Amino acid sequence: MRTTTGMVDPGSLSRRDTRISILIIGMLFFIFGFVSWVNAILIPYFRIACELTSLQSYLVTFAFYISYLVMSVPSSYLLKSVGFKKGMMIGFWAMALGAFIFVPAALMRAYPLFLLGLFTLGIGLAVLQTAANPYITILGPKESAAQRISVMGICNKFAGIIAPLIFAAVILRVTDTDLERMLPAMDPAERAAVLDAFIRRVIVPYAVLGTVLFALGLVVRYSPLPEINTENESRETAAVNSDKKSIFDFPHLILGAVAIFLHVGTQVIAIDTIISYAGSMGIPLLEAKAFPSYTLGATIVGYFIGILLIPKFVKQVNALRFCTVLGAVLTVCIVYMRGMVSVFGHEADISIWFVVMLGLANSLVWAGIWPLALDGLGRFTKLGASVLIMGLCGNAVLPLVYGYFADMAGERSAYWVLLPCYVYLMYYAFYGHLVRSWKLKRSPVPSKQSYELSEN
Repeated sequence: MRTTTGMVDPGSLSRRDTRISILIIGMLFFIFGFVSWVNAILIPYFRIACELTSLQSYLVTFAFYISYLVMSVPSSYLLKSVGFKKGMMIGFWAMALGAFIFVPAALMRAYPLFLLGLFTLGIGLAVLQTAANPYITILGPKESAAQRISVMGICNKFAGIIAPLIFAAVILRVTDTDLERMLPAMDPAERAAVLDAFIRRVIVPYAVLGTVLFALGLVVRYSPLPEINTENESRETAAVNSDKKSIFDFPHLILGAVAIFLHVGTQVIAIDTIISYAGSMGIPLLEAKAFPSYTLGATIVGYFIGILLIPKFVKQVNALRFCTVLGAVLTVCIVYMRGMVSVFGHEADISIWFVVMLGLANSLVWAGIWPLALDGLGRFTKLGASVLIMGLCGNAVLPLVYGYFADMAGERSAYWVLLPCYVYLMYYAFYGHLVRSWKLKRSPVPSKQSYELSEN
């Protein structure tokens, strides 16, 4: 049913319209992945080109993802004002601007200007994520939301697999293998000239990326993607929310935002640190560039398992519980398990493959948290989604924490930062998503609708 404002209730969409919408949103998630996961190769690339410490190099993820903290709530008001499609166009255009900033940054080899470009890219992504995640969550039955989000995750992570490989193929050369080792022997003028030429290889790729992002904004604006109505509440939801004045009256949402913060931090650590961890084992950059793809490949395997099993064979909340426990176990294995193994032609310590397997552990956590955290929000859905998107700043903070401990105690020991994150995620999966009151005493039993969602 189309409302007087031109918005459509999700339940009134035909199967064809629903599939078209899922296809378009899947394309958006592919773009999210391509732009986000290229950071895995940018971190060691900037560390060499701009002569950075480990902590300084992880400012790449900080600048990119801290924008979610700044922009997520404004994004919800932007989307409420102009609608999903115009809001997405604005998001794409902000990303295009961020990509174009890379051109003068490369010409000047100015790391702060690169960080500004990454921050601007993140602002655009914050708008797009605030629109796309609640959109796909409510675009169908709640009990299969994790399944739909898993499909989106495949689009996202597939892009993440190919992005570092394409980027490395475009900007890296075989002769770069010994570049970092040769730099200390060069005089300052020669070193500056070599590094200037090295960093300017990003100019053409990011100029092309900016042009493509600008065009995609126009494509989405004039696409058949319907404007979904998230303001109307069912009679039952309206009755439950009658005394709710703000999003802080939904403890399961706020606890879910903390869970998102920790989950995305663990995910980006597993992917964006693995090249540096491989380097600590003596694996050269041109070989190590494949490891983020292995981690993302493990994540895709998890998504396919989720699509096949949820909700027919496995309840989505149980899948979330399994993944959080697996993440904690793998973290302990990373720190304590040792021994050289040969896998896929790589001679490396076995611990790096436990880092790769974190991709499997992380695969269904995002998909599990979103429907549980948004359950029963009704007219607060857009603002609630923006709060969850704010949690993506965990991608900015936790890699810096890892980088600090990596400089202090080494890359392997720094993976201990993951353990408390997985402990909290276990809490949310087993209990936190059921909390409906901030009071210490046991709150009333959640509504039947909420209970059924939690158990599916």
